[in-house]
Amino acid sequence: MTVAEHHPTPSPEPPITPELFERLAEIARNEEGATLEHINGKVWVHKVTDGAHGGILMWLMREFMAHRPDLDLNVTGQGLRIDPYRKGRARPDGVLAPVGHFNHSGEWADPDGILAVVEVTSWDADTHARDRVEKPAAYADTGIGVYLLVDREANTVVVYSRPVGGRYLDRSEHPYGEAVELPGIGLVLDTDGLKDFVR
Repeated sequence: MTVAEHHPTPSPEPPITPELFERLAEIARNEEGATLEHINGKVWVHKVTDGAHGGILMWLMREFMAHRPDLDLNVTGQGLRIDPYRKGRARPDGVLAPVGHFNHSGEWADPDGILAVVEVTSWDADTHARDRVEKPAAYADTGIGVYLLVDREANTVVVYSRPVGGRYLDRSEHPYGEAVELPGIGLVLDTDGLKDFVR
């Protein structure tokens, strides 16, 4: 008689509820200075970024203000409820919306009315998976019209647009210095200023 080894099938991890995630994110932010996001069922952790990361966001803010004073680029870490059921949570580096759009929003706002989200890549190990794979899928699935990615590793600006069926149908990549049109926003960014941030 042969004795077969029995390996129980691991039970799947229970999904994290939005309420539990929000409590964990608040603790991480207050006690550790870390930012947590819950995207496509995964929890992502970011630590403090470098000065160039903030400089790029300030440069973008000035560009938007100069060309579209009716819009705000919120770079304060405004949280968004994402995915079709609004159970995910993201903190984009920037959120482009009409002036005053977030005046009555809580920490985690509904994405309706947002024109674009902005991310600037970091130098951490999970940047590729988070900023180039997971976030475009999550933002498209949420229906956000434009995802603007400043990719510091490639020195490019990537524009994702036309969200349909959980993905962006259009993607264009531009080296620093090219004029970059943001579809549906009525704005062309002259990205020459980003050359100042090349490592």
